[in-house]
Amino acid sequence: MDESAGSGRPQPDGTDGRRPDAADGSGHSETPRPVDTDGSGSGAASGSTTGADSAEPQAPARETRAADEPARDADPLAKTPQAPQIPQDTQTPQDTQAPQTPQAPQGASGETPRDTHPEYAHATGGPAHKTPPPGGKKGPGGGLLMGRPFGVPVYVAPSWFLVAALITWVFGGQLDRVLPELGAARYLVSLFFAVAFYASVLVHELAHTVVALRYKLPVRRIQLQFFGGVSEIEKESETPGREFVLAFVGPLLSLVLSGVFYGAMRLVEPGTVPGVLLAGLMVSNLIVAVFNLLPGLPLDGGRMLRAVVWKITGKPMSGTVAAAWVGRALAISVLIGLPLLNQSGALGGETQEIGGMDTVTDALLAAILAAIIWTGAGNSLRMARLREHLPELRARALTRRAVPVESATPLSEALRRANDAGARALVVVDAEGDPMSVVREAAIVGVPEHRRPWVTVSGLAQDITEGMRISAELAGEELLDTLRATPATEYLVVEASGEIYGVLSATDVERAFVKAMARPS
Repeated sequence: MDESAGSGRPQPDGTDGRRPDAADGSGHSETPRPVDTDGSGSGAASGSTTGADSAEPQAPARETRAADEPARDADPLAKTPQAPQIPQDTQTPQDTQAPQTPQAPQGASGETPRDTHPEYAHATGGPAHKTPPPGGKKGPGGGLLMGRPFGVPVYVAPSWFLVAALITWVFGGQLDRVLPELGAARYLVSLFFAVAFYASVLVHELAHTVVALRYKLPVRRIQLQFFGGVSEIEKESETPGREFVLAFVGPLLSLVLSGVFYGAMRLVEPGTVPGVLLAGLMVSNLIVAVFNLLPGLPLDGGRMLRAVVWKITGKPMSGTVAAAWVGRALAISVLIGLPLLNQSGALGGETQEIGGMDTVTDALLAAILAAIIWTGAGNSLRMARLREHLPELRARALTRRAVPVESATPLSEALRRANDAGARALVVVDAEGDPMSVVREAAIVGVPEHRRPWVTVSGLAQDITEGMRISAELAGEELLDTLRATPATEYLVVEASGEIYGVLSATDVERAFVKAMARPS
């Protein structure tokens, strides 16, 4: 990549000795975008200071440059006769909240599967969706915070209360036939069973969590929800062997719990409340273990199959594709086979005639399970494609050129200097040339043209915190992690020597992210 050589510290007048005609990331010489300073243009969004594309400025001799400047689909500095329009992905000067850094594609439930960031979700008692990180006691889609075992927050989603009520009602009906003397108290026993069952699910998820922490994989949270639980592990296992172990420990713990409940059941008298509860917990944990061992994503068995294919082929993507398509075939099998097995009595019940409420209930349950498995497999494929395209996001290629200005510089003069340098961002520096803040694009847009000579850049700038100073060498997942740790509209990009390279806009990263995801694998 063609990079300009700097000759020293940037000066307040825009001088740093770099040549302005470096490549834009595509191998072509970059045509500088002018800044409108004659009252016909408006400010930029997110740190840029471009203007009308029709003007051709002289080749700049002084600038703080950023190579590989990305092309923009639309110039945010479109001319407006009066007040400039604010792009939807920017802020007004009064709005100091930073936009969110780009996030990964959403799953079927509308919740982010992370990971702009790849996540590892395990489903117990049925697959579950991944959700964004919670904030406080109750985050968006996170539910109620119940505790932090091993330092990992455990949330109960609102859908859990629906499933707990359903279990209480169904198990209460069974208790009425087995222990009719309980009367209305059977529903209290049923509620206890529902809570104990989900406690078993939590143990299943904690098994995944403990192994993930043992492998130095960060776990964002555990969530108990409809049809089971999710362990949101933020990074992928480094080897197929670790992937296999990480997936297998959950079903293994469920099998162990089933054995423990069986042993305890043998110690109590049959036909009593403890005997019925232990029998129910034994059977339910056995079902959880067997269901999760089915070899299709997003189930734990699918993760195990992915690890095996990964080991054989040496390609994680091949393992994901194979396990995801097996998961989709499994979804179709559940949709068709589960009602038929229930009708034939193969699952331990009585043979039923086709038709009636039982048939409708079986078909509805099968459809829900099949839909969750199918969409979970699709989400796994999308996440694999995300991991494949993440290396395309490079801070050096996405950074905008910037010019240094002193804090007392009028906005109109700063825009003129940016125009002469072909730059699209402004960095406020002190008398010695050290960067102090970055001028916000949205703030420039909000200043009427006739007021720009009387408005100084210091009033439009955001102070540079430690998290807003990033390396030009960041790329892929590491870049997104850095931006997510310190949400902001703009970031100062520096070389390893500390020299200013330019300004990175969060909107440019988001645009590049979406563009990369739109390309086929």
